[in-house]
Formats: sequence, structure tokens, C-alpha cells
Amino acid sequence: MSKKKLLATAGIAATTLVASLVTVAAPAAAAVDCAPYASYGKHTGKTVEFNTSILDPEKSTFQKVWKDFETCTGITINFTGTNQFEAQLPVRVAGGTAPDLAVFPQPGLLAKMVETGKVLPAPASVVANVDKYWTKGYKNLGSVDGKFYAAPLGSSLKSLVWYSPKQFAKNGYTVPTTWTQLTTLANRMAAKKQTAFCGGIGSGGATGWPATDWVEQMVLREHGAKVYADWTTNKVKFSDKRIRSAMKKVAGWMQNPKWVGNVKKIATTTFQDAGQGIPTGKCMMLQQASFYAGQFPEKNIIAADGDVYAFYLPGTNRKVKTPILTAGEFVGAFASRPEVAAVQAYLSSAEFATAKVAEGGWATANNGVPLFKYKDPIQRLSAQYLSNKNATAVFDGSDIMPASIGAGKMWTEFTAWFAEGKSIAAVTKALDAAWPKS
Repeated sequence: MSKKKLLATAGIAATTLVASLVTVAAPAAAAVDCAPYASYGKHTGKTVEFNTSILDPEKSTFQKVWKDFETCTGITINFTGTNQFEAQLPVRVAGGTAPDLAVFPQPGLLAKMVETGKVLPAPASVVANVDKYWTKGYKNLGSVDGKFYAAPLGSSLKSLVWYSPKQFAKNGYTVPTTWTQLTTLANRMAAKKQTAFCGGIGSGGATGWPATDWVEQMVLREHGAKVYADWTTNKVKFSDKRIRSAMKKVAGWMQNPKWVGNVKKIATTTFQDAGQGIPTGKCMMLQQASFYAGQFPEKNIIAADGDVYAFYLPGTNRKVKTPILTAGEFVGAFASRPEVAAVQAYLSSAEFATAKVAEGGWATANNGVPLFKYKDPIQRLSAQYLSNKNATAVFDGSDIMPASIGAGKMWTEFTAWFAEGKSIAAVTKALDAAWPKS
């Protein structure tokens, strides 16, 4: 190649390079509007540990949502997620290395940590947010012996019934809004030789847990929040006539051969498989939590007019207003530094909750979040009940009870109730005998 041609080629290349650099140069990043974060103050260079059992992909969503908060306050939130959270947290607290903030997956663990004297009462800013955005029932769940420690974070609704809008339309069925309507509908389905209710309590080493939810639904619906709370703390025994009557209500529902078919098969069917026949009409309804949306294949459209959707499990006693069984997390602090309080306050705000909801796959009982912000129809439906100030909301009872009962003996006894036909009297007697003495 001649020198002239070489120089010409080099010139073209250089021009192309400059042009390409001009072309790909990105505009300056838009400045973050820090006005919404001004009340949290400046904490440049500070770090706050956020310790939780939450893992990816949800971890990435949290980090995306609070990025502007970090930028504007100068705080770095160190997200430390572990699937051994419940085992590791007590060890860290006992060893003097407690995290700044811990996300408690249930009130029982919060109460256990409060007993150590290391969990701090919630700061005034958090108290103000919870009083403004949550019901009194949710504040009580984050309280121990009348003192408030931990604000709610995410929530899920367990009081749902899954069904197929297309199958209902095909058969001329309408969504029931009362318990009488639900039982009438189940009888209509049975008359057409349809399986009214799917059922499955299989879950490996946790087999039986769905049955604990069914009993909890009925204790709450039949007898209200006070009896429910006393039951979870053993003030009301399993053998109490009110608990036994609730179990009889469950037996008339989920152990009714006309509605469920083979009762014993419920014990060997996994909860994941239980509702798979809903889109095709193999079974018509399944009582299961909002998270069950993730169990259906992607081809099934989840919508009010789709292949699958859900409705609220009706109450059974008019005196108990809109009973709902919930699960969720609570954020408590082990450190009193200003930056820790700032993060704790932000996580209890409507601004954080609204931004988190907009990312999808998450719901909250924070009533400062407009329902239209929910992309997911099931999360929107859940939030409609979770944020209802008039609802009678309680937390999953088996998570409040001692683990040896709520995550042990209840599972095995309720499995025997379904698999072997063990009597309610025998089941409740065994559970009362197993309750820890101290």
C-alpha cells in the first residue's frame, strides 16, 4: 500500500473513530431529584446492614428501588441475604455482631429477639409512618408486650380461592361472596360430577402445612381475632370447643368426599400440584395463598377474564368483619445510629412501598400505595384486602406458635387427620400434650 493511500486510509479511520465516539457518547445522567429524601438528612459515607432471608431476584429489586435514597442521603445499604437467616440471627445477636436492621419473617422470631434486650423500640419517625399507613392490627404484629419494635414490610394474602374464570363462564358459575354462596356453588359442581375443591398438603418435610392454614382460616372466621390470638399463645387450647368446632368446619369443607373426592389423596398430593387442574376444569377451586400464582405454567393467563384468577375466601360469621390471614416481614433495629433510623423510616414510608410495588411481584399492607400502581392483578387484589382498614387481619398462626408445634406437631397431626382419618378429639389432645411447658 502506498504512503499516500496509507495516510488517506488512516485519515478515514481516524474520522470514523471520532464520528463513532461522537455517536456513542451518552448524554449526562439525569440528576436525581433529592427533594423526596430531604427529611432523612445527610449521612455521607455511612453504611447500614440490611440482614434478611430474602434472596435474588428480589434482592436486586430492593437495591434498584432504594438507589436514589442512597444517592441523596449518602447512605450505603449493605444487603446481606441468607437462607440460614433464622438460624444465624440468634447466633449473631448472642455474639455481639447483630446486624443494624433485620427483616423478621414472622412475629415469633421478633419476640424471641426482643427477649434478648438487643432489639430497639422503633424510632418516632417509624411510629408515625406505621400509624399513618397501616392498620392497628399490623402495628400490633410488630409489637411485643405492648411496645412497638418493627414496621411491616412486604405482605401476602392467604385468604384466597383460586379458580378459572373461563371454566366458571363455561359452566354458568359466578364468584361467591358469602360462605353460603360458596357451599351452594360447591354442591352445584358436585351435582355435575365436578371436583369442587382441589386439595394437597404434601410438602416434603413440611407436609401438612396447608391444613394448618385451613384451620387458621376457620378459627379466625368463626371466632374472631381475640380467640385466634389466644389460641396461638396457648391461652385457648386445641381441645377447646371453639377450636374443635373450627376443625369440624374444615372437615365439612376439605374432607367432604362429594366436594374433594378421595380425602386421603389430599395428604399425598403436593400443594404445588394441587391446583394444576383448575385451568382445564379437572378441579374447580383451590384455597391457597397469593404466592400460588407462581405455581401455574406461564401459558396460563392470570387475570379476571383469564385462565386462572382468585377471589376472597368469604367469612362465616357476620360479627367478624372481613377476616384475612396474612404473612409477611417486619423490620427491626439493633442499632440506634441516625443513619439506621433513616433507613428504617424510609422502608416504612409510602414512597418506598409505592416504588417497590411498581417493580411487580410484591405486595404490601401499606395503604399509602395507590392500587393502580400494582402491575400484577393478584398482587392488586391482595393489596385491596391487605390495606383495608376495616379488615380483621391476623398473621399465620403456626408461625407465631412455638416451632415444635407450628412447624412440627401440627404438621404431623393434621397429616394424620387427612391421611388416616384420625379424629379431631385425638388430634387436639395430642397437640395440647405436645405444647412446651415453658
